[in-house]
Amino acid sequence: MPPLRTAGVIAVGSELLTPTRVDTDSLYITERLAEHGIAVRFKLVVGDVREDLRRAVKQALARVDLVILTGGLGPTDDDLTREAVSDALRRPLHEDPASVERLEARFARRGLTMPAINRRQAMVLDGADVIPNAFGSAPGQWVEQGERVVVLLPGPPRELEPMFDALARERLATRAAGTRRFTRVVRVAGNTESHAEERAKPLYEHWRREHRQLEVTTLAAPGSIDFHVTAIAPNAAEGAAILAHAVGELRSVFGADAYSDNDEAMEEVVGQLLREHGSTIAVAESCTGGLLASRLTDVPGSSAYLERGIVAYSNAAKTELLGVPADLVAQHGAVSEPVASEMASGVKRLAGTTIGVGITGIAGPDGGTPAKPVGTVAIAIEGPWGTRVRTRVFPGARDQVKFSATQAALDDLRRALMEVLEEIKEKE
Repeated sequence: MPPLRTAGVIAVGSELLTPTRVDTDSLYITERLAEHGIAVRFKLVVGDVREDLRRAVKQALARVDLVILTGGLGPTDDDLTREAVSDALRRPLHEDPASVERLEARFARRGLTMPAINRRQAMVLDGADVIPNAFGSAPGQWVEQGERVVVLLPGPPRELEPMFDALARERLATRAAGTRRFTRVVRVAGNTESHAEERAKPLYEHWRREHRQLEVTTLAAPGSIDFHVTAIAPNAAEGAAILAHAVGELRSVFGADAYSDNDEAMEEVVGQLLREHGSTIAVAESCTGGLLASRLTDVPGSSAYLERGIVAYSNAAKTELLGVPADLVAQHGAVSEPVASEMASGVKRLAGTTIGVGITGIAGPDGGTPAKPVGTVAIAIEGPWGTRVRTRVFPGARDQVKFSATQAALDDLRRALMEVLEEIKEKE
């Protein structure tokens, strides 16, 4: 039989289509399949409608080697997975005596008589192998349909996970392609998704010409473009070597724009640079309301470099706490580069740190003007290099503007620290 290389997961249950229930089974299955080099091409959630399920199974079999259904194996009338798969594969169901015995024994151990309705759970597709369920009443099924495989598993994670683990050891390990999938994430700042993709595209073409076993997925995150680079290799050592080379090439394309290749957040990268540089920092925030300080303190050990944070939201607070001249605010407005610079200088002076950061802006949804629309933010960083200040306009709702502003501030600080460190290395 050919190896199983691709898979689709179908989560069954109308409750999964409501806001109160979330499909978590597919996440577990996807992670475990990746360990065997089987790529999940799609995930579906289908309600308890027999015809919808039948169509979903038929369509899935036309696209992938392995189809895994979770849920819908209970004893009630709305548990229709067995019947829908029977329709799709044109295989009749029959009652499996061994499954009936196990079900009766399960009830007997609890001092109960099995209700007749539970016999539905012993209905098995012709030619299917029964997968015992040690933690519940619904057995699973493994069905080979030509070169494809269909697997039926119960929905509760406490039942599904041990069953799937056993299945992975006993069956998938022998039917997989003998390779595994290994992934690293390269994070890029200062680029839109389309610009980042445009810069990376020649590298993709280079990899294809060399027939490298690499896949890349680009995801746009707030303030970052994430490249998920996946290597297909027979073992961890070869996977790591392939990834190291590919990640190095990707970082060379983006230079200083690439800020992480080990799934680190921007605040973690900045924290490492502050430690390496031996710097201390204090932050003064207006529109971000302490979010920058919060992100910095999310990193364990940040007390080594973060001295204090001040939220100076009103104009009076900017003047009284940070020493921003009132006439400067009146002349340029609270949201301006001169005020941001004075905020950075004031908090740095008060805290006695080597670096000060000032952020002031309009987070919205109100307060914008034609000259300074909602999303306008001025960010200043004062350090040994002097003062760097820029004004940006960030899109999105209030929370998005606040996060984007802190991400930009961290990125500006990261780049400044990198430049100083590079200058020090050049002098050595």
